[in-house]
Amino acid sequence: MITTGNITLHELIGLSTEITQSSNTQLVGRKGKVVDETKSMFVLNTEKGIKKFPKNNTIWRFSLVSDEITLDGNMLSKRSYERIGGKA
Repeated sequence: MITTGNITLHELIGLSTEITQSSNTQLVGRKGKVVDETKSMFVLNTEKGIKKFPKNNTIWRFSLVSDEITLDGNMLSKRSYERIGGKA
């Protein structure tokens, strides 16, 4: 079960997310469901279709079943299989 304490050790595909801060201010407020991820990008299904957003220099808010958590994208800048099962 994904919780705020172990979210970085889990698959993020399927979670709803929103960009709350970014070095590129045009990205702030963009939101959608994570449909894929690479080492440096999240692919989101947004209201305007499938879009790619950088992980680095971006703060992300993820919605869990009963909670929300904000994470620094720099912490997530690994391939998903490198992050899953590793230490937070």
